[in-house]
Amino acid sequence: MSFELNKRLAARRDPLTTSATVDPVTASIIRGALETVCFESATHLGRAASSPIINQSNERNSSVIDAHGRLALGSIGTPHLTFVTQLTVRYGLENLDHYDWGPGDVFLGNDPDYGGGHLPDYNVYAPVYDDNGELVLIQALQAHQGDTGGKDPGGFTLEATDIFTEGLAIPCVKLVHRGEKRKDIIKLIERNNRFATFSGDLAAMISGVQMSVRLLQDIIRKWGTDVVKAAVNYNIEHTEARFREEVANWPDGKHEATVFIDHDTQGTKDIKVHLSCDIKGDQLTVDLTGTDDRQELVGVWNTFGNSRGYIMTQLAAMVDPAIIKNEGLFNAVDIVIPEGCIAHPPPNKPAALGSFHPACEITEAVCVALSNVVPGRAAPQVYKIGMPNAVIGFDQHGMWMDQGVDARSMDVSAVQGIDGWGSCPAALGNLLLSQAEDAESRFPIINLSREMTTDAGGAGQWRGQPGSLNVKQVLEPVSAMAWMVSAAHPLSGMCGGNDGSPYTNHFEVGTENEYQIDLAVSAQLPKDAVIAYQHGGGAGFGQAFLRDPETVKEDVLDEYVSVTAAREKYGVVLTGTLEEYDLEVDMAATQALRETMLSSTETGAGAAQ
Repeated sequence: MSFELNKRLAARRDPLTTSATVDPVTASIIRGALETVCFESATHLGRAASSPIINQSNERNSSVIDAHGRLALGSIGTPHLTFVTQLTVRYGLENLDHYDWGPGDVFLGNDPDYGGGHLPDYNVYAPVYDDNGELVLIQALQAHQGDTGGKDPGGFTLEATDIFTEGLAIPCVKLVHRGEKRKDIIKLIERNNRFATFSGDLAAMISGVQMSVRLLQDIIRKWGTDVVKAAVNYNIEHTEARFREEVANWPDGKHEATVFIDHDTQGTKDIKVHLSCDIKGDQLTVDLTGTDDRQELVGVWNTFGNSRGYIMTQLAAMVDPAIIKNEGLFNAVDIVIPEGCIAHPPPNKPAALGSFHPACEITEAVCVALSNVVPGRAAPQVYKIGMPNAVIGFDQHGMWMDQGVDARSMDVSAVQGIDGWGSCPAALGNLLLSQAEDAESRFPIINLSREMTTDAGGAGQWRGQPGSLNVKQVLEPVSAMAWMVSAAHPLSGMCGGNDGSPYTNHFEVGTENEYQIDLAVSAQLPKDAVIAYQHGGGAGFGQAFLRDPETVKEDVLDEYVSVTAAREKYGVVLTGTLEEYDLEVDMAATQALRETMLSSTETGAGAAQ
């Protein structure tokens, strides 16, 4: 049933029926108005929500869906939420009569088997009717919730074998009927959440979509229903045409990539994601055939909606950023995700951790496959962290959880012509990771240090950004959870660049009980225990010995690269010392060393053949 439902939900939808036509300027003005509504609702949620993962970390998204279930506009939030939102709404639309849709209603869905991403991503949405009672649009707010009512706080159960272990799965439920809150339903949902902050988050999501409905109704009244529908059609068609123009400029051919996850949560090694991108004229087909389908795997099942959305997150980053993000992107791409593989699981598989892996490996594989086709935009939109260190305790208000979404530097790869820069990949650009001061005011923890690590970026003609070492101390006894990957298989280097640096994680640092987490752990930490998470750096692009020697010297002076790595990775010989700040490039020695490195590389390649 789930496979058939997924096909149906993802199927291409017809344009809205309208007798109006619009010019590009009018269509753009109305699109801008919809984008403003998204901004207003997302800002409302960010300011009104109670939990830090929303009001500080900003993990939320606002979207406008049309009456046929097409993404009319996705904006203001993390991209992977933008591109999964509409499927949950489509399930509600398919059952419009069953759920008795009408003006003033508000709905909620989060079920991975009914269009959702994973259980923590609650999607609250509301229909928008015109004054004649015609359904025109749907406003959706999606946000990550700190808990889902499952076996473990946060919904991330390391040994979960089904969705029910992870929490409360909601295909669709009505929260508000004709403007009146359904207090029994809201209380039921609140009761299935451990955190006191959840009721404030849910109330903020409801009020946010209600506010947006009023704003969208004003837009419909101003321009007229037919004109708004014509503008939505125009913008979706324009996005599809622009995307196809980009693809048509790419050379025809089939480009493949294979990326591995170190292991599932139970230790099964080398979980494979295989992907091909086939370009024929203006048509792009992305096919995940060959991806791991072992049914005994644990913790590495990514929902169909998430897999589809993460593919688009990467593709949207590899074309002109001015192309509007809407349903036209999906109309321009054929996406094939085989039934039963880890990117399209059977019903009731656990899916919480799948939003980390294999979701990121899917995105990474798209990037690697197309890195030679679009080298200037081949930046992986990934977060290769297995899962953040979640720290859990109790106070007078009940249970609290530090989700571990700390500000950090990780996974920022280089592209052709530009070193990796910034603290996180662009896919997380709107995810404002937790500030030390805010976390310390909420939880009994101290952030001892957050600093980039020398040599933690992949070497290349253009260098990956170093990852950071984040060190934290807990001030009272707590529970802690972690799942570690990306040590054996860090972020992939491209076009000859080195891979990113591996992730490592240590608990009870500096004591005789210190240990490294190599797989997955649910641990009890004593008062004053220290945990240290080394985040992986970005990957390099192009061969390292092609990097300008003077630039390598500057990297050493900035402590991005060590003197040893300058010689061993980049073939750059330096005189002087870093301590005296008198480093200089020995050009003759550098040229000789690089010639030796190049000869060795060519000999190795020949032997491999």
